[in-house]
Amino acid sequence: MNIKRSQIASAAAFCACNALINAHAQNTSAQAAQIASATDTPQAVVVTGTRVSNRTQFDTLAPVDVFSREDIASVESSDLNDVLAQLVPSYVVQRLPMADGQVFVRPATLRGLSPDQTLVLVNGRRFHRSALLGSRGAQAADLAQIPTSAIKRIEVLRDGASAQYGSDAIAGVINIILDDTPGTEITAQHSQYGEGDGKSNEVRFKHGFAFGDNRVLVFAEAMQSDPTSRTRQRVDAIALQAAHPELKVPNPVQRWGQPDLKSQRIGYNSSFNLGGETVLYSYALLAHSDSTSDFNWRNPDTSTTVYKTSTVFPGWDVRSIYPAGFSPQYSNEQNDVHWLAGLRGRFSDELAWDVSASYGRNAIDYSMSNSINASMGPLSPTAFYLGRLTQEEKLLNANFNYEWRMAALAQPVNLAFGAEFRNETYKVRAGDVASYTVGPGAAIGLDANSNGAPGFSDRQAGKWGQDSYAAYLDVEAPVSKSFTLGAALRYENFSEFGNTTNGKLSARYAVTPDFAIRGSYSTGFRAPTPGQLNTNSTTQGLDTKTLLVFTSGRLSNTDPLAIALGAKPLKPEESKNLSLGVTWKTALGLSGSVDFYDIKLSDRFSTSASFAVPAGVANPLRYTSINYFTNDFDTTTRGIDVVGNYLTLLGRDKLNFTLAYNYNRTTVDGGRSSVATNSSQRTIFEERLPRQKATLSAAYDTTSWAALARVRYYGAWTDSTGNATGDIFQRFGAMHFFDLAGSYKITPKQSLRFGIDNVFNKYPDEAVFQASRGLIYSRNAPYDTDGRNLYIDYTVKF
Repeated sequence: MNIKRSQIASAAAFCACNALINAHAQNTSAQAAQIASATDTPQAVVVTGTRVSNRTQFDTLAPVDVFSREDIASVESSDLNDVLAQLVPSYVVQRLPMADGQVFVRPATLRGLSPDQTLVLVNGRRFHRSALLGSRGAQAADLAQIPTSAIKRIEVLRDGASAQYGSDAIAGVINIILDDTPGTEITAQHSQYGEGDGKSNEVRFKHGFAFGDNRVLVFAEAMQSDPTSRTRQRVDAIALQAAHPELKVPNPVQRWGQPDLKSQRIGYNSSFNLGGETVLYSYALLAHSDSTSDFNWRNPDTSTTVYKTSTVFPGWDVRSIYPAGFSPQYSNEQNDVHWLAGLRGRFSDELAWDVSASYGRNAIDYSMSNSINASMGPLSPTAFYLGRLTQEEKLLNANFNYEWRMAALAQPVNLAFGAEFRNETYKVRAGDVASYTVGPGAAIGLDANSNGAPGFSDRQAGKWGQDSYAAYLDVEAPVSKSFTLGAALRYENFSEFGNTTNGKLSARYAVTPDFAIRGSYSTGFRAPTPGQLNTNSTTQGLDTKTLLVFTSGRLSNTDPLAIALGAKPLKPEESKNLSLGVTWKTALGLSGSVDFYDIKLSDRFSTSASFAVPAGVANPLRYTSINYFTNDFDTTTRGIDVVGNYLTLLGRDKLNFTLAYNYNRTTVDGGRSSVATNSSQRTIFEERLPRQKATLSAAYDTTSWAALARVRYYGAWTDSTGNATGDIFQRFGAMHFFDLAGSYKITPKQSLRFGIDNVFNKYPDEAVFQASRGLIYSRNAPYDTDGRNLYIDYTVKF
């Protein structure tokens, strides 16, 4: 991180605060009292990153962002990834069209780290991972499975917390608190891009009821969205049409954009008082989705491994089925369930207890249509079931909280301790035999397997598990009225690789009642999952130079061939997190924080360099190259988060300004993986995401209508050109998007909301990489590249 830039950002934040305070101090005492009365309301109690029962956002020992249901509703998308990308400055999510499973399960990063280095909780309990192993093998939770309409608030802890929560909490923690508010709400929403595509319709319903101290909320959502396309016709498709005027070549032959999507989500959240201090609580989230995306077009004049006649299949040619070529259609069907039940209560005024059990499962079925297994000739089907990936997680938790009152201290010391058992299971189900069959045509060079994505073979299928046992101790001690110390220690043992112990020290000093300094140091880890430890996969792609298909294989680290090529047993990624910051609030409506952080990661997870298959080695899947997972990769991430909020009154109306800014830089420190040793891969890794991201919003609320204006800023970033020599990289400049939204209360029970995201219809520079395939804007962009989006929704409450 550039220290001068950090100092400038910090100084600017404090100068802005002082200017606002000084300007606002010119109000008369009566006006100041009125503003203080309206804006200095008690802050919400947070439950993330602390086990003290009365911590607020201002007095936590580490930075915690809190987003209300109104904040969540201010973002048009019902995909929680998009919501967080607009609300959290260091959170970035990509679209990645035509990127295999990642077009459906989108990777999202916090502070530029791997998607699976952020822990996701629901109501304070771990949410299960997706079954997809994405870029560099990352296996993260899929936030798109959680319905936004069922959320009461979101707490984002921007600090390492493995010592408190276990594996994955390196970049931070996202805790989703489900709604339990009584009442009924129904919302219908329609949106569409300015280009006329991507139409989306959604209906959301929730009903909450209370009887005594008992609460139950049920909810349901259904959504359907059309695909988008930001595509030009491929040059080779134009040439094919010119050379064969008798053919009807589709324009475009393949589509770059968002997939066709249908989804349904249902669930409940409940709590029941069983008498005294004992409460039974439970929730369930169930989601189903179907989605389809294009794959690369196969040109009949150049795809010689598909379009070839031979005596093996006399009189048969793929042209009889696909005379103008074909673009395989890749489909994803997901079924996701997460269920939890628990009991909590108190043994005494000082000692509270909480036990729970949960089950999470994500299953993804893949299929391919508009395809062919050319090696099977005329016996090949044109549609294939490719198989299923399943991630299952079972958790048992026992937590205890003791308020230790000491005569020397004005407030009690909070002692939290507990234990956890977690079982993870990963399953691979084989696809149709035809999806991975090597037919007789392979002998003369015809491609085996379903073209576009081979199915999981019976040799890849299997079931693997891992158990872990953990125990933790968490202490927060109010040394004085101004000074608080915290410490946490967690021991965890994994059946597949052994044990790990992590700790955290944190402190907060209140210089004044409204200004405090805080900091922490912690160690952390992310354990390899059963899917990463045991599975192998096959991927097909297209060479951007030759436009020919290639097939690469990723072997498990226990495969004899992978071991011969240098694969070693996987071990946990480890981190050292350091943070230091200040936070403030005033009775005049001004609050905010500035936090610096330094995260050192060792043994980071990645894929090895690719190797050619050695001569004489059996290669039934016809791999052109193979690789495996590896730990050889270290990084340092440094950055600064600046958050500010100013709330004031204009008569009886409220005006709220919010600023969120993040500067983040990751550098590779060394290692033996391709990221560390290949200068091109290293540059792409270090500069693939913007180092700066910011959001500035202004909200104006009256009794009957409200307006919101938001500016989203993304700094410059770098992508690959796909060239082996010459201009290897393409630099994309900074982008900013302007969003407008408004709402009107038709009656006290009915409201209408409407808005435009990307009002000025801004697009980034056109991409060089994969332009030969018709792509216009980089698929690796850290923002939406579909242009202006318009939406309207109607809500009725009972």
